[in-house]
Amino acid sequence: MVEQLRLSDLAREHGTPLFVYSKASMLAALAAYQAGFAGRKSQICYAMKANSSLAVLQVFARAGCGFDIVSIGELARVQAAGGDVAKVIFSGVGKTRAEMRSALHAGIGCFNVESEAEIDVLNEVALQEGLRAPISIRVNPNVDPKTHPYISTGLKGNKFGIAHERTLATYQRAAQLPGLKVVGIDCHIGSQITEEAPYLDALDRMLDLVEAIAASGIALEHIDFGGGLGIQYQAEEPPRADALWAKLLQKIDARGLQNHTLMIEPGRSLVGNAGVCLTEVLFMKPGEQKNFCIVDAAMNDLPRPAMYQAFHGIVPLVQTAAGAPALLCDVVGPVCESGDWIGKDRNLAARAGDVLAVMSAGAYCMSMSSNYNSRPRPAELLVDGASATLIRPREQISDLFRDETLAA
Repeated sequence: MVEQLRLSDLAREHGTPLFVYSKASMLAALAAYQAGFAGRKSQICYAMKANSSLAVLQVFARAGCGFDIVSIGELARVQAAGGDVAKVIFSGVGKTRAEMRSALHAGIGCFNVESEAEIDVLNEVALQEGLRAPISIRVNPNVDPKTHPYISTGLKGNKFGIAHERTLATYQRAAQLPGLKVVGIDCHIGSQITEEAPYLDALDRMLDLVEAIAASGIALEHIDFGGGLGIQYQAEEPPRADALWAKLLQKIDARGLQNHTLMIEPGRSLVGNAGVCLTEVLFMKPGEQKNFCIVDAAMNDLPRPAMYQAFHGIVPLVQTAAGAPALLCDVVGPVCESGDWIGKDRNLAARAGDVLAVMSAGAYCMSMSSNYNSRPRPAELLVDGASATLIRPREQISDLFRDETLAA
C-alpha cells in the first residue's frame, strides 16, 4: 500500500517502471524539521536536486519551504511550481555569469559562494546589472562525514567551499566589495550522514568562525547548516531531525547566537523514503555461478546502485505462499552494461510477471535518470490519501529524438 491505495493496482493502471510518491510521508518528514525549529527564526530550504519533479516542489512550497538550487534550470522549476523566489538559496561551485544575472534579476534570497574567484565574478556581474548580490560564504570545515566518498563535501580534498583557515580573510574582503551584501555563513559536509558527531564537530568549527567574523565588525543575519541527514535504506539508524537539532541548538544557545536566523537544506531526508519504484519481473535466469532476476527498470531509472553501490530494499508486491522456494539472485535491468544492477544477492521468490517495489526511491533516482540505451523515462505518481495524480506521464519513443535533426 501507499497511503490508501494498492501499489499493484497502480502498476496495473499505469505500467512499469513507475515511481510512486506519498505526499503524507513527505510532510511527515518535513514536520520533524519544523518541530526541531519550533519557536526559532528559521527557514527550511528543500534541496531540490534530490527530486525536482514539479508536483514534489509544489508540496514543499505550499508547506512554506524555500529551495536550495544548484542551476538556473532548478530556479525555473521553483518558479513553475509556485515557490517563493525570495526564499531561494543558490549553491554550487560553478555558477556561470548568465546564471548569476538571471538569479539576481529574479530576486533570490542568497548566493552560497564557494570560492574567492566566484566572489570576484559575482561582484562584477552585480555591478554591471546595477544590483547587490546577497551572499553567504560556504565554509569547508574539513570534517569527515563518514559517508560514501562521492557524496562527501566537507573535507579538504573536496571541491566545495572555502577552506576554514581562509574564511575570515575572505569575509573581510567580500564585505568591502560594492556589488555584494554579506548576509550569512553556510556549511555542508556531505550526504546520507547517519551519525551525529560529524554535525556537532562541524557546528563547533562554524560557530568559532561566526564569533570571529562578528568580532571583525561584520554582522551576519543567518547561519545555514546545509543538509545531508541520512535515511534508512537498510539497517542505518540516522538521528531524527528534531532530536539532532535539539543538540545543535544547545550549542548555538551556549554561544549566545540564538538571534541569528537558522537555515537548513534537507533533500534526501524529506523525499527518500516517500517513494518507491515499481518494476516488473521479465525473466528469471538461473546460472552456474549466479542467478539473475531481470526486471524492466534499469540503471538509467535507478542510478544509485551503479553509481554508489547503494542498497535499496526490494519487495515483491504479492508474497508467495509459505514455504515457496526463494532464489538467491542479482536483480538486474535490460541496459547493456554489467553495472546495470538494482540489488545483489537477494533472496526472492519471484516469477515472470510479478511486480517488485524498489524501496527508498524518492531521492536521487528520477532526478538522476537518463535516456541511456534510448530508454524512455518512467511515469511518476503522487498519492494523497485515496487519490493518485499522474505528475509526469511516461515518455514515449518519439520524445527521445523530438529535438534532434538529421544532417544535410
